[in-house]
Amino acid sequence: MSPNIATNTAVDRDELLEFIRPRHRAILLTTRSDGGPQASPVTCGVDQEGRIVVSTYPDRAKARNARRDSRVSVVVLSDDFDGPWVQVDGTAEVLDMPEAVEALVDYFRSISGEHPDWDDYRQAMVRQNKSLVRITPQRWGPVATGGFPPELAS
Repeated sequence: MSPNIATNTAVDRDELLEFIRPRHRAILLTTRSDGGPQASPVTCGVDQEGRIVVSTYPDRAKARNARRDSRVSVVVLSDDFDGPWVQVDGTAEVLDMPEAVEALVDYFRSISGEHPDWDDYRQAMVRQNKSLVRITPQRWGPVATGGFPPELAS
């Protein structure tokens, strides 16, 4: 059995977004008020403007932290734990109701496609008082996979 060799593939912005679009599992990293990191497992999508989008509630730590300090990181994972991943650093904005409604429609579409009843979905988002975090990518690492360094492969 051959060992898995770690890879790092540099990508431009378009390639980054194409990598992220089919992947919806991520860890969102924000900064707590004491300066420490706060990590949240999230479901994410990519909106039509190329921002990473995450649904949340207004009082969740990720939303509070992103309002206070808009610098965030997102580690986008593949469904397989050993699959490729990428870290994206960017600037977040938090949208609350009622401004968030249409952005949440775009969020749903980016992950699941069309909803059978958009009016019902919109009403549910308002009733649940949902928010949306939008992250504009500013820098990113290579798309990476874990494994052995190439020099240890033989």
